[in-house]
Amino acid sequence: MKRIAVAALMMTLWAGAALADDGGASQIDDTFTKAKAWLSQQNLSVTGGPNGRDDNAAFSQEALVFYGEAVGNPDARTPAQREMGAKRAAVVLAQRSVAEYLNGFALVGDTSVKDGMLQYDSVRSAVTGMVKGVQVVLQEYSKDKDTAIAIVKIGLHGPKGFASAVYDRMTKDPELKKAVTELDGKPAPKYEPPAATPPPAAPPVDYDGLIVDATDQNFKAALINRIFSTKKELLYDPSKVSQKVLVEQGCGEYTNSVEKAKAALEARGVKTPLVIKAVGTVTAADLQVSDQDAVAIFSANQKANFLAGAKVAFVLK
Repeated sequence: MKRIAVAALMMTLWAGAALADDGGASQIDDTFTKAKAWLSQQNLSVTGGPNGRDDNAAFSQEALVFYGEAVGNPDARTPAQREMGAKRAAVVLAQRSVAEYLNGFALVGDTSVKDGMLQYDSVRSAVTGMVKGVQVVLQEYSKDKDTAIAIVKIGLHGPKGFASAVYDRMTKDPELKKAVTELDGKPAPKYEPPAATPPPAAPPVDYDGLIVDATDQNFKAALINRIFSTKKELLYDPSKVSQKVLVEQGCGEYTNSVEKAKAALEARGVKTPLVIKAVGTVTAADLQVSDQDAVAIFSANQKANFLAGAKVAFVLK
């Protein structure tokens, strides 16, 4: 009966992590000094745990960092067995929580990864593969609290990243790829600049990247963020990005300031980014830009083709 009670308690801890409110950043108890020191040394923030989730941190630091907690087994014969059992349980809880956390990611528009899993086998495969490939980076045990903590990590981009796995499958799944360019279940019209006499003047500067300031909008980072005109014409989506770039780097950078966005784009070879302000949203993951800015993006991209290289940064609240 005691084992059953402990198992029930551990599952409750896991459920708390999975169902936590999206709004709060997750914090590790100060008891676990090694865990906090490791995070500080790696310059990482916890993106998920019993106290909440922080998707913006995940995108800005290019990694998902999750933790699980578990208590010692009262039936253990020795303190060492008690510690080892708690550590193993903490890892299991963290791994199980990862799947719940990934399900909460925005996939495209108003569709979450969980919704996408119901529609596309490729998304389901990506989530399954990531959960199996979770990397355990730290375990710590507190004798005073008889509690263990485990930190697990998944990259977002690169060969073993979660977003990269989704993008890779997207390029091979015609239905999923088509959905990326749809709005409300219908193909979104491609942006076409308005006819003008004389034609719009060429941008005075040769822009080689794009920064969209969305700090005034209720906008969130997603695996697939898109940019629309005020007429809901599609200006930017991952289908415009080369497969190699998409898998290795994703469809954009995410920061909380324009200056940080400029620095992030420098790593993608951008020297002179076009900076615009979003004027609205189509969905929580889709931004709208003004008619004037839409023309500017279209014209600049025709010259430099920076959208194909995903040389785009989104500035979030």
